[in-house]
Amino acid sequence: MTTKTTKLPPVGTDGDALPRALLPRGWPRPSGYANGMTATGRIVVTGGVVGWDVMGNFPPDFAAQARQTFSNILAILAEGGAGPQHIVRLTWYVVDLDEYRASLKELGRAYRETFGANYPAMAVVQVAGLVEAAAKIEIEATAVVPE
Repeated sequence: MTTKTTKLPPVGTDGDALPRALLPRGWPRPSGYANGMTATGRIVVTGGVVGWDVMGNFPPDFAAQARQTFSNILAILAEGGAGPQHIVRLTWYVVDLDEYRASLKELGRAYRETFGANYPAMAVVQVAGLVEAAAKIEIEATAVVPE
């Protein structure tokens, strides 16, 4: 059996090296995330980031914690020379999927205000708990900065 390999077009749009979403032919375009991403460059990753402020305080509601988590991710990525346009993957860990689903409108607004219209590959996973007892959400980010 022979397999046919297809050379991917250059990463990004208009020849730039920014990450590019992967969408197989005939698949519906996802809303608010990508099925996959491709990028070339230097990898910048975060650990699990929670929605606390610099004093270790958490906002009481899910959407506010998510907004703070997004801001914290951007601060960490900036230290590695990355911005929201370089994010290729976000893995979300949530304690309560019902609370996540009930917050989707607010989450979308907070996401766009923080990250802009950059929608990487994402997964949302419900977990029994997080290390920080007051945390409702924790997110890991992966970014690729063109060299």
